[in-house]
Amino acid sequence: MPQVPQTFFDALAVRTWCGLALRALGRAREEIDAINVYPVADGDTGTNLYLTMESAVAAVEAVFDGHGTLTERKPPLADAARAMAHGALIGARGNSGTILAQLLRGMAQVLAADGETAHTDGEGLRLALRRAADSARHAVAHPVEGTVLSVASAAADAADGTDGDCGTVARAAYEGACAALAATPGQLAVLERAGVVDAGGRGLVAVLAALVETFTGEVPVFMVLEAHARVEAVLDSGAPEVTPCEGDGPAFEVIYLLEADDSAVTRLRQRLDALGDSLVVVGGDGLWNVHVHVDDAGAAVEAGVEAGRPYRIRITHFGLGDVHTTGAERPPRERAQRAVVAVVPGEGLAGLYGEAGATTVLARPGEPPASGELVAAVRRAHAREVVLLPNDAELRHTAAAAAEQARAEGIRVALIPTRSAVQGIAALAVHEPERRFDEDVVSMTSAAGATRYAEVAVAERQSWTMAGICQAGDVLGLVDGDVAVIGADVTATARAVLDRMLAAGGELVTLVLGDEAPVSVADILEIHVRESYLAVDTVVYRGGRQGALLLIGVE
Repeated sequence: MPQVPQTFFDALAVRTWCGLALRALGRAREEIDAINVYPVADGDTGTNLYLTMESAVAAVEAVFDGHGTLTERKPPLADAARAMAHGALIGARGNSGTILAQLLRGMAQVLAADGETAHTDGEGLRLALRRAADSARHAVAHPVEGTVLSVASAAADAADGTDGDCGTVARAAYEGACAALAATPGQLAVLERAGVVDAGGRGLVAVLAALVETFTGEVPVFMVLEAHARVEAVLDSGAPEVTPCEGDGPAFEVIYLLEADDSAVTRLRQRLDALGDSLVVVGGDGLWNVHVHVDDAGAAVEAGVEAGRPYRIRITHFGLGDVHTTGAERPPRERAQRAVVAVVPGEGLAGLYGEAGATTVLARPGEPPASGELVAAVRRAHAREVVLLPNDAELRHTAAAAAEQARAEGIRVALIPTRSAVQGIAALAVHEPERRFDEDVVSMTSAAGATRYAEVAVAERQSWTMAGICQAGDVLGLVDGDVAVIGADVTATARAVLDRMLAAGGELVTLVLGDEAPVSVADILEIHVRESYLAVDTVVYRGGRQGALLLIGVE
């Protein structure tokens, strides 16, 4: 950690602040999770803020690594500020993390306005805090007072009325945020009933405390004594007491990164606002982070596909016991008994798995998820027992590491070594949360193991295979991971693969079409199966951008 205090807001101060903020959020994470009752009482606001800031820190460190370690070789302020904002944007988690990413982006827009400036002073910090608060409020479809938005605005207001250096401005912003945080229970009935302050606002106070420490070297004492007493009472007694309200609301949280232009995002906001609530769209310059709560997860993803290129899609099922409304009254989210976490290769399958109740992690071609992403997904599932489906042989060790970490946190995890998304579909089809955990795992494992899997893809280069030498552009049919057919036509190759698989028998064929597969291939294969194999059924799904042209399962 660089030495504190910092005199000016330069690249080193950005690095110091991000590191101190991550440390502060790490210390406060469990406390913030415990008081999380709005907009959804899912107990993960502290964790989401921590993961978002962790991504910002990694991006800033990468910039410093690129400029060397010596002070005289530190990067420009603009580079560090943009890296902070970009890292937070691509790593933003949940409603709170998405808003934090926009707060950091707003600050970066001011700090990086003059790319040649080595540092800024108290006036620059005041402007950055104001831009942060205004841009975050603009990013939320329906701003609500008594939330992190109120705390951010109060911090900016307090900074606006202060003259002095960065330390003086940072302390004023922190004190204004503390006062606003203490007032949040009087602004939101759900907070007052639970006896807590807003969780997102509490996280922002921790981030601003780190800003004070960056410029003064002093760690400010959490000033909201009454609010802090409420928090301690909640931590001592367990979950906040919240009066249940009537009516269920959106069942899924959908988050994805989106490459799209501004006009497309404007239309996307309108469509998603009609589909659900808690809509937050942050970003700009062609890259956006989209967060929304909906009943139809597939429709939310499809809206993103129409607007541009969505990726890193995360769909979380809130659970049947949750009450989720657009009003202010909400019961706490009870930890579910059991959940399924699955890695999926495409947006279409993410929607399919999500609608079946699974928490998903999207694996783009060439972008396999790290164990930390799988652990975060297990936490988002918010269950005592979790069944983990890696759906890729190459992820076996990564998934095992994630399972071990989750077990260390007290979660019972069973790893089913699924090697393809079609095996995961088979396992999910027989999943019954009401059964004993071991019985459910055995049944899901058996269903996955009884499903042979294949894929049809295009060769990228010349290479030796089990079926002979293939050339770049050849169509490959892989059965159980090995090349079995080399052809020139997608449909003919897929039919040959199906015949090989069904020669050993089968009752159900599952076809998952990628975006680049021929439109007619599904119909042709369905007809082939119906005419050539009696009593064998076929089901077809759209997988989206999944890498392979076609995934095939036979069970």
